[in-house]
Amino acid sequence: MKVTVIGCTHAGTAAIANLAKHHPKAELTVYERNDNISFLSCGIALYLEGVVKDPSGLFYSSPEDLASLGVNVKMRHNVTGIDFEGKKVKAKNIATGEEVFGSWDKLIITTGSWPILPRFSGADLGNVLLCKNYDHAKSIIAKAENSSNVAIIGAGYIGVELAEAFSANGKNTTLIDMSPRIMSKYMDAEFTAPAEDALASHGVKLALGESVVEIKGQGGSASSVVTNNGEYPAELVIVCIGFKPTSDLFRGKINTLPNGAIIVDEYMRSSLPDVFAAGDCASIFYNPTGENDYIPLATNAIRMGALAAINLLEPKIKYLGTQATSGIKIYDLNLAATGLTEEAAKQLGMPVNSVTVKDSYVPEFMPEFTEATLKLVYNSRNRVLLGAQLLSRADYTQTINTLAVCLQNKMTIEQIAFVDQFFQPNFNKPWNLMNTAALAAL
Repeated sequence: MKVTVIGCTHAGTAAIANLAKHHPKAELTVYERNDNISFLSCGIALYLEGVVKDPSGLFYSSPEDLASLGVNVKMRHNVTGIDFEGKKVKAKNIATGEEVFGSWDKLIITTGSWPILPRFSGADLGNVLLCKNYDHAKSIIAKAENSSNVAIIGAGYIGVELAEAFSANGKNTTLIDMSPRIMSKYMDAEFTAPAEDALASHGVKLALGESVVEIKGQGGSASSVVTNNGEYPAELVIVCIGFKPTSDLFRGKINTLPNGAIIVDEYMRSSLPDVFAAGDCASIFYNPTGENDYIPLATNAIRMGALAAINLLEPKIKYLGTQATSGIKIYDLNLAATGLTEEAAKQLGMPVNSVTVKDSYVPEFMPEFTEATLKLVYNSRNRVLLGAQLLSRADYTQTINTLAVCLQNKMTIEQIAFVDQFFQPNFNKPWNLMNTAALAAL
């Protein structure tokens, strides 16, 4: 049996590792356009800030690792053609220009995503960079050395982390977003406001609720970013306004969402026989809404890639869907979230209530105790959990992982109020913060 994998970041790496484990007799081939695999782009800001000293630690696998599993690894090969009926693939060796051809019995598409490119004037100037892969990381670090003023367009997790890193390195940093809040897709205002205060107190200029009009340049490189409300100096501009699936090669040949994400079922099967898809190029089942959605996260990708391999010959293990659980550390603030925000639930027209509690996460008789804030968002009719958000200076973020499981299993507020949680004064109170929040909702 010949199995071909197209793309090898997170989903592809997970797929290949599990293919080698579960189908040791299969002939495995992977095509990857880059010269590296498994890069954790979430570590770019940590590397930039100096928290991560050695960038090699941002990789958890390598082409050599895959080759040791008996995989035919074709690095720096760009797939240019696919014949689904004939089960054939055409690729180009980027280094030599040579065209190569292959055939497959089973195909796993893990082509990932690519940053959404801006349409405003000046986006093609020098020192206007994206933030996705290892090459981007190296460019950002190299260009930052000679840049006193940095502008980041997009205030999602990546943009916020970069803003923190640049401010820590003494750069004059501006964070720009059309939304009036940072991280508005992930958290409600009462959680993003403290994070905004933290950024501002460390010298980050917040240009929120502003649309970029153009990037001005001098000598072919960026010099400032102009919005509908001002102009901000910037010799280095980083664009991180979101991602789109890398699936143009397959459009019109396979069922996709409107944005091009390949639609898969709970076993990672596409609309075509013997063709699977996983990771950022594919749709995902979003548990809070019960619908297919596009949520590019590394955690989703590795699970989907593994399941594509496990379910290759027959459906064995269903994907449980996702709550888009995520977390971020901003200076000394720990934030985490799962599921829908209250704002998003209302925009979807869902009947929604919420409850927010602030409490010391351990008993006050302990030598050190810190307040944590937890918000539960739930359906006001059936009382099922829809989402949760947490903010604390102590790392209490694992509570959100627990609540993600509650959400995944459609638990009600009443059930969460009395779910079993251990008590030990070093870690929590007799009523765990999760219980306390649900009790307050009663």
